[in-house]
Amino acid sequence: MATGRERVAAALALDMADRPPTSAWGHTFDLEWDVETLAAGTIEIARHNQLDFVKLQVRATCFAETFGAAYEYSGSPATEPVLLRPGATTLGDWRRIAEGAHDPGPLEDQVQVLSRVAQALSPEVPVIQTVFSPGMVAWFLTGRDIGLLDRLLREEPDLMAAGLSRIGELLARFTIDSVAAGAAGVFYAINPLADVRMISTDGYSRTYLPSDLEAIAPAESGWFNMLHLCGPRINRDLIARLPMSCVNWSTHDDGNPSLTEVRDQLHVAVAGGLHRHSLIEVKEPGGILAAAARALAETGGRGHLLTPGCSVSPWAGARDPNLEAMRRAALNLTA
Repeated sequence: MATGRERVAAALALDMADRPPTSAWGHTFDLEWDVETLAAGTIEIARHNQLDFVKLQVRATCFAETFGAAYEYSGSPATEPVLLRPGATTLGDWRRIAEGAHDPGPLEDQVQVLSRVAQALSPEVPVIQTVFSPGMVAWFLTGRDIGLLDRLLREEPDLMAAGLSRIGELLARFTIDSVAAGAAGVFYAINPLADVRMISTDGYSRTYLPSDLEAIAPAESGWFNMLHLCGPRINRDLIARLPMSCVNWSTHDDGNPSLTEVRDQLHVAVAGGLHRHSLIEVKEPGGILAAAARALAETGGRGHLLTPGCSVSPWAGARDPNLEAMRRAALNLTA
């Protein structure tokens, strides 16, 4: 019987070990404010569900917090944090970021979480660190106001480029620290700017790609790096431009390609196949079993990591029988 590491390695090589690797991830909003509770919760989820690999689900606000945003716990494990202060809504704010102002604490916490998780789990269960793209961090810093972000970019493109570069530089350091702490690589997320209707392929290449390349450069020291393109109409050019070992996206969103289309045309491993809400919303595990079987039949299991196409949040809603059905579908493929 293969290990999770062996299953992932085979998938990244566009092959398959004894079965495709399976995993899922989602926010535990009540646990994410403390290193110990988030680490313990992540370890319990991985062990209980026999995950082949762990995508560390960091507090999504931690990157914006590093550059001046402020949030607080909502009081509910099912509700995301409450925004108190966006962090960078004026050119003055961005000048401060470009000049180097930041708080290292929020990212240091996530490195500590990863270290604890990687040490607790078997070396045969790879753990990858979540890294938001500089553009995604910038979106958070504007209070997730894409119109405001676009206006700032038009008004002072050179200043904004310097700010994005500074963010990319600190994310690169975060990646270095995470790999040193035991990460097998990174889960590099782009949202909402992966949608070609949000920004054209050429526009993205000019505005955001330079800071992406800066941020992910140290990920080459890892062996398992996953690109996550969030939302509909994903920019496929990013799959070719960003050197990642596999790509995760929702095949269920409008205008998105199939698993085999990306795998076979771009020669990259694919992660996905299940709807992000299915592990919560599907009442009978037979529905998950059938959906997972269809996804695996499409790829034949080669070069395929069976996962949802995005975060299963809040994780408290995920149904144990559905998670087991996902794993059983992978087992059935080679039974």
